[in-house]
Amino acid sequence: MCFDSSRSCFTVGWAHDQTIDIEQAPTVDTGNLLTEITFATDNIEQMRSYLVSKGVTATEIAKDKSEKSVLDAHFGARDPEGHRISFIQRFAFPIDDPSPGDPWYVQIIHSGIIVKDRPAMEHFYKDILGFRPYWHGGRTDEHDDWVSLQVPDGTDWVEFMLNVPDNADKRLLGVANHIALGVIDIQAAKAQLLKNGVALTEEPKIGRGGKWQLNVYDPDGTRIKFMEFTPVQKPCCSEYTAPHPKP
Repeated sequence: MCFDSSRSCFTVGWAHDQTIDIEQAPTVDTGNLLTEITFATDNIEQMRSYLVSKGVTATEIAKDKSEKSVLDAHFGARDPEGHRISFIQRFAFPIDDPSPGDPWYVQIIHSGIIVKDRPAMEHFYKDILGFRPYWHGGRTDEHDDWVSLQVPDGTDWVEFMLNVPDNADKRLLGVANHIALGVIDIQAAKAQLLKNGVALTEEPKIGRGGKWQLNVYDPDGTRIKFMEFTPVQKPCCSEYTAPHPKP
């Protein structure tokens, strides 16, 4: 969610409550190319009080106003590994989001972040924030490289990217730190991307989770994964344990 009117902010598809905020990269390379994830909450005051009671350091609640927009109350915090997260008051009015009929319909369904200490991060996201397991798997069946935890009141998820080496180069960091856009039809998404002038470097494929997906990369090398909402075959490694997102 865009809290700074000086940044470039883009709404995603027809879902006006989802945005991608582009900001200048830090002068010091932290390896975290996904700088912040924002979650909506029904009661911003109660959420902040709850997190503080659990020992989480949180900023004061703010409400930004600019000539271009009025943004709801929000505050910031950090997870155990220092990833910036923020919480915003869920819109009190219904979003004019028509039922998607276009196969090119997109919405954000997950964000991927590099994780080193899985137990600490799972404690924070599961035990404190109430996220629930969705799926976990790896490049081989012997160990996990990805752990997906869904928000407690929806189907979007955070994906822990495990086993990323400390000396990972910019290319690998761009692959690990990513966002995923849910699509109805991966072939229709590919066709639209080509129509839009995107130079694709990969073809659609079925990932280890059993879903069709297509990776593209922005000019800085950060990955944007287009992924169908539901699997077309049995996933590797584990079953899905929560509902799939829907368009």
